[in-house]
Amino acid sequence: MNDASRKMAKIACKALTEKKVEDVRVIDISEISVIADYFVIADAANSNQLQAMMDAVDEALIKSGCGQGRIEGNQKSSWVLMDYRDIIVHLFTKEDRLFYDLERIWKDGKFIAADEL
Repeated sequence: MNDASRKMAKIACKALTEKKVEDVRVIDISEISVIADYFVIADAANSNQLQAMMDAVDEALIKSGCGQGRIEGNQKSSWVLMDYRDIIVHLFTKEDRLFYDLERIWKDGKFIAADEL
């Protein structure tokens, strides 16, 4: 884990909380996986909020100099994956977040409160 990826996760979380997202979770997976250092997980109440969340995270990370991420999914998707190499942001509908339950799958990671970043 490095300070740059922690800063990226913090920027993503801030962008989400500014969009009134309430249940943002961060999992430090740096010691159990090579795919990224952090997962940021959140859910949207509707497709408009999902799009706003995607736009906010992408804009905030680009403005901070983190570069363009690869985005899989769109407003019509129920799960959007935003890959910024060091962090991966997962945005879901509420139902899909419960169904896929990434928090359970990655339970060996270290859970960090977004405000502790």
